[in-house]
Amino acid sequence: MRLVEGIMKLLIYLTVTSLAFFSTLQGAVETGGTAPVFTLSDSTEVGRSLSDFKGQYVVLEWTRHNCPFVEKYYQHGDMQALQKELTDTGAVWLQIASSAAGKTGYLTAAQAEAVRNATQTHSTALLLDVDGKVGRAYGARTTPHMFLINPEGIVIYQGAIDSIKSAKAEDIARATNYVKVAYTSATAGEPIEESTTTPYGCGVKY
Repeated sequence: MRLVEGIMKLLIYLTVTSLAFFSTLQGAVETGGTAPVFTLSDSTEVGRSLSDFKGQYVVLEWTRHNCPFVEKYYQHGDMQALQKELTDTGAVWLQIASSAAGKTGYLTAAQAEAVRNATQTHSTALLLDVDGKVGRAYGARTTPHMFLINPEGIVIYQGAIDSIKSAKAEDIARATNYVKVAYTSATAGEPIEESTTTPYGCGVKY
């Protein structure tokens, strides 16, 4: 009898946990939908609003500096090179850290700026989403989790950074970089063939 009660309690717990997880994603924007607006402080404690970049392509990169899947792209400069390539053509690249205080990957503004300097990033800014509101609004699930917003404020790509679900840097060269392909297609006035993919990486630590 106790075993049955224990199993029932476990099933109830799993159900509630699953519902809680999916409820955090209910605000997730759909590809083709309007990007949720936000204002966050960056690593220099300057407020940055999505509306500041109206009329420009904006890349959102959910990041956690100590995640192996993020380190994969930063350790040899691959993410930095992509950031520079896109920002040199006029795009805006915003890194967003949604780790809550006390959770893995949490950074103060000073620590976040130190990470930016250490990795020699070419992003426009590293934004701190400590309460997770922006991450939940977008349905960000992993680090990295990528979004591309067009000049009209529409999400035109969301999902994985590339096509190989791996934490190995050597796989980068063999993979299709979905963000680069989406940006290239969009700026050329061509349709994005894969506008939604499944993100992979470490879970966002809300």
